[in-house]
Amino acid sequence: MSLNCVDAAIEIANEHRVFLMLIASRRQIDSAEFGGGYVNNWTTEQFAEYVGEHDTGRFIVMARDHGGPWQNEVETRQGMNLERAMGASKRSFQADIEAGFDLIHIDPSQGSNGFPQPTTKEFTERTKELLAYCKMAAARSQREVAIEIGTDEGQIGTAPCVDIETMADEVVAFCQSEGFDAPEFLVIQTGTKVMETQNVGPLDRQVQQGGDVDGCSTLPRLMAIGDRFGFVTKEHNADYLSHPTLRWHVRRQIGAANAAPEFGVTETRTLLDLLRTAGARHLEERFLELAFASRKWEKWMLPGTAATDRDRAIIAGHYVFATPAFRDIHEEATRLCDGKAVNLRATLREAVKRAMMRFVQPFGMVQTIGV
Repeated sequence: MSLNCVDAAIEIANEHRVFLMLIASRRQIDSAEFGGGYVNNWTTEQFAEYVGEHDTGRFIVMARDHGGPWQNEVETRQGMNLERAMGASKRSFQADIEAGFDLIHIDPSQGSNGFPQPTTKEFTERTKELLAYCKMAAARSQREVAIEIGTDEGQIGTAPCVDIETMADEVVAFCQSEGFDAPEFLVIQTGTKVMETQNVGPLDRQVQQGGDVDGCSTLPRLMAIGDRFGFVTKEHNADYLSHPTLRWHVRRQIGAANAAPEFGVTETRTLLDLLRTAGARHLEERFLELAFASRKWEKWMLPGTAATDRDRAIIAGHYVFATPAFRDIHEEATRLCDGKAVNLRATLREAVKRAMMRFVQPFGMVQTIGV
């Protein structure tokens, strides 16, 4: 979500000697051809180089999140048809592999420019095509990459279990016929959904109220699909889940979970607290205006929301961290904080680390929360 989030993850992984994934969507980080991304204005190559230089213990797993056609706004703005968008996503994957990414999430679930979201069959065929491309690109680069298939989004994310099983079956059969290793991860919809600054999916409520999900519900059947094929079950949108629900993931053998917006909001709130403490109300207002004007909060809002403009700005704050306007705010804030013997960047990074440890500890990766 930001430079501080990347640094926080690297520090936690190396301090506690645990493996953490840094998962970049194509909007966050992409190759130079597609204009990089909003996280520190990094291209894929620059991001990989930075992580390589700072991850001294090699505990970071570099991962692509939601890679596929129309997952970068450039492809939508340019009105690319399916063939061009598939080609663009392949070139993006090529850059990932050459930069040293370890895990590729193949997610051709998006539609655009008159192309509707794909049916399960279309999703499966596009997955196979992109998987084959990634495997061959990795072979040319003399590298191995792990593959993540499935999605929690769009029509596929809510497809019946039988459709998900058919998709997985066909992809595994394709890999066997082509001599590829089967995918390592399967994304399923576990009942999580992030809106505003809460998780509104049913999973958290079910676990907190009953200690588990209904055995007759969809989730156990989806997890059984992963077990059948030997996939690691992967969850997206784990932000804002309660401690008991995070612990439930270990009991239920959810193998991996993605979280991100919570860390961006944590960093933004900490920044605003520091600005207020430093008496920099003018910088606080400038930042809130900048974040609100980005309108990046729009997709996160609940129907009939009671969120204020300030709430909206906090949700969108991390999207503007790499803009020239924010750099001016950050430089002035740094000088003010220095005058009060406060290291602005270090304080923001420590706040993000505490937010990340909220996940690391319940997942059993470390025994204490102290950072």
